Parts: sequence; structure tokens; C-alpha cells
Amino acid sequence: MSLSTDRKKHFRSLGHKLKPVVMVAGKGMTDGVVEETLRALSDHELIKVKFAVGDREAKKTMIDALVKQTKCELVQTIGNIALIYKENKDAKPGLSNVKSF
Repeated sequence: MSLSTDRKKHFRSLGHKLKPVVMVAGKGMTDGVVEETLRALSDHELIKVKFAVGDREAKKTMIDALVKQTKCELVQTIGNIALIYKENKDAKPGLSNVKSF
């Protein structure tokens, strides 16, 4: 499932106001980080993840690993923040960052 350019553009505009809900720090990609990311994606569909690692290559590797493990789509990366999306047809409109009320 690859996102179209228009859809990515729409998600970037929606993601602009979001705050990171998951943070990857010194311990790296732990099972807890993956589980919390999956939970957040299930509720919100579109989330920001902050990577507090110093090395650019390590950050890119961790982002790629998180996207692969959670089977989500990478919408955008800016600095230490990744915006990711995973569709959930059963997401509640009040929690979803994508669905309207």
C-alpha cells in the first residue's frame, strides 16, 4: 500500500498540528516502543514519532525498522520527527487524526 502524492500532502497538512506521541531514545527500538506505536496507530492512524538519537544513519535505520515492524507508511521526516500512517477502518472518529467527526 503506497500513498499517493495528494494523500501524503493532505497527511502532512494534518500532521503539522500534531505533537509526537511516541519517543525513541537511548535504548533504541525496543518491543515496548513497537507496541506503543501500534497502539497509537490503531487509535489515531496518523502520528508523529520523535527519535532522540544523535547519529543520522542510526535515526534513518530506526525509522525504517519501525515502519517495517509496524507495517505502516512513512509520510514525512523532518529533523528528529517521523510522521507515519496506518489505516484503521475501525478507528473511532473522536480519536482518529484522519477521520472527521
